[in-house]
Amino acid sequence: MTVYIDPPAWPGHGHLWSHLVSDVSYDELHLFAEELGIPPRAFERDHYDIPAHRYAEVVAAGAVEVSSREVVRLLHGAGLRRRKSSTPQSR
Repeated sequence: MTVYIDPPAWPGHGHLWSHLVSDVSYDELHLFAEELGIPPRAFERDHYDIPAHRYAEVVAAGAVEVSSREVVRLLHGAGLRRRKSSTPQSR
């Protein structure tokens, strides 16, 4: 199982956030997140939002560090990229 995480550079709600993605499937991504106790509510369309204070923990658990640009490339390459829409996506 390989999942990827970008640096915590995305501001929101007074924190910086990373994006956790898979280049294989959402099932793989959900399993990894579940094993770390990342709540389902952190899933947004095609990634999990990970707060900066959990970044090192997620990397230690096996997430591969990549750039934000690489996260988008991986999602597109796997056909997993979901654009924002008026209908919320859920697990």
